[in-house]
Amino acid sequence: MFSRFQHKSLPLTEFVALMALVMSLVALSIDAVLPALALMGQDLGATDLSQTQKIITYLFVGLALGQLLFGPLSDYIGRRPAMIAGFIIFFIGSLMALFALDFDTLVWSRFIQGIGVAAPRVLSMAIIRDQHNGRAMARVMSFIMMFFILVPMLAPMFGQLVLVFFGWHAIYLAIALIGLVSLLWFLLRQAETLDKENRQTFSIVGYWQMAKQVFTNKKAMGYTLAAGIMSGPFVFYLSSAQQLFQLEYQLGDYFVIYFAVLAFSIGIASFVNGKLVMQVGMRPMVNRALIVTLVVSVLFAALSTFYQGLPALWKTSIYLLLVFFCLGILFGNMNALAMEPLGKVAGFGAAIVGFVSTMLSALLAQYIGTFFQSGVMPLVVSFCIASSVSLVVIWLINFYEAIDS
Repeated sequence: MFSRFQHKSLPLTEFVALMALVMSLVALSIDAVLPALALMGQDLGATDLSQTQKIITYLFVGLALGQLLFGPLSDYIGRRPAMIAGFIIFFIGSLMALFALDFDTLVWSRFIQGIGVAAPRVLSMAIIRDQHNGRAMARVMSFIMMFFILVPMLAPMFGQLVLVFFGWHAIYLAIALIGLVSLLWFLLRQAETLDKENRQTFSIVGYWQMAKQVFTNKKAMGYTLAAGIMSGPFVFYLSSAQQLFQLEYQLGDYFVIYFAVLAFSIGIASFVNGKLVMQVGMRPMVNRALIVTLVVSVLFAALSTFYQGLPALWKTSIYLLLVFFCLGILFGNMNALAMEPLGKVAGFGAAIVGFVSTMLSALLAQYIGTFFQSGVMPLVVSFCIASSVSLVVIWLINFYEAIDS
């Protein structure tokens, strides 16, 4: 009925805006609830920080597992039907959270939300890869990240507003309504990007062959591991930012504004990357961003020891702005580099890339959280280690590529 409005290749501006909105559901599901984490735990009998962090980490676990489902499924049945299935699961999880009366129900609803929101996360990557490759894909990803970053900037303020007027349960209803808008836009305008003749036929042997093709690709898996390692400290930051800044730095209600300002640096980085990546290349951008992250993290870790792990807010702010700028360079380029050799199995490839990086980041964040009592040292040290290990991983990628050539 609406086929005349649909296009396989949308105008770039609309395509970027649509993919950014679809992908932003993950960030919205995380960041909109941050101002209400303590209150959720208090109302549902979970006041310990390690328990309230599950509201974030369980969504990431569901997100990781869901990508394994929807990526391969989209290679068999197409991107649009798989997207619809994911949104249905997401809506179910949102309704469970809306009516949750105990903490366990809330945590498992977040897990289900994560499984559902994995569809827009992984399928947007597959749709982009269906139509773009290499530096062109990195350029599109950078522009998407530039729009996408508005969500973590505004989501905590949005969540705070809903919390004040309607209570924390209503945050999940608001997220679901925004998801519905993005789904309707997608169905109305984006035609199927995977032609029937390019779809895979389901078989265990075929599934195994695709898995083997992805897991044995050193470049794809190397950049996937590097992306997951660098995401680990960032996911920990998301789950601990409310306590660190709202309570320890005593920002109170100003936390949501501060959070938005820090997130803005990622958006600026994405814009800069979109302008430079076609000229400079993805790998040099990644290498420089990792080196800067390592250097400033080592220096700030040394500085923090003189302040018992809690330097003045302005010093912490400068450090985080620099690191988040580097992350804005890293995320889009690392995903594009991981996906570059996987064009023939874009859906399955995006699923594996997403699963490995997301699960790794969630596990690392949970582990880093065990060291967090107060202060910034666990976050800073984790960025030191993550950037060091990622540089080693990328060196190994280059080393094996040189041998293979």
